[in-house]
Amino acid sequence: MAWPGVDAATPFGQTGGKDRQGRPVRLPVPLRVTATVFAWLLPLLAAAAPATYTGSAPVNSQSDTERAGALRTALANVVIEQTADSGIMARADVARAVEKAERYVLQYSYRRTPAGDAPLALEASFDADAVDRMLQGLGLGRLAGVPLAGTTPSEATVWIGDIRDADDYARVIAYLGRSNFVKDARPVAATADGILVHLSLSTALERFLDAVAMERQLATTDTRVDGADAALALAH
Repeated sequence: MAWPGVDAATPFGQTGGKDRQGRPVRLPVPLRVTATVFAWLLPLLAAAAPATYTGSAPVNSQSDTERAGALRTALANVVIEQTADSGIMARADVARAVEKAERYVLQYSYRRTPAGDAPLALEASFDADAVDRMLQGLGLGRLAGVPLAGTTPSEATVWIGDIRDADDYARVIAYLGRSNFVKDARPVAATADGILVHLSLSTALERFLDAVAMERQLATTDTRVDGADAALALAH
């Protein structure tokens, strides 16, 4: 997949010591490192992590279609920077993850570029913690060697409102189908302006709702619906 606008290890498993004459010697240690060691390192890694990663991409307009492509390009640039590998986007699993760029974006803006090939540039700020977790799952980035925290699948029923017509319904179903966190989505009831959907999730409902908030395709609401664990509304 083409991405327009995308711009010696040392041996492990040994340690040092000294013999009775004070001469340095190497002592073998087990190569297996437990998750406990990594857990001890995580706070140190987190302290050094930035809150956001910033990427940019040239655009000709502020249309929705161009914005979606530009966000993917901006995130691809972030991934290249964080992995220090200019060819990383050739990996199919990385490219698939970057396709969901809207999941990681916190905010974006446009600036004029009179000297550039395009009249505008989109600048996006991405949630660094979420991007790091994505890279970690792919064996990349600064947390590449740290085991992923366990996730517990869950079942939830969610009300999704402000559905005005068949096109809106199709948007909701397509959105749920694209989500990495949704294993299955089954509508169980409907009204003139919303649907009740049973979700089989690969993670906790709270984490799914966090991802929804970042993507901004659906918005959480205070609406109370019988039988629903959470209420959302389609963004227009």
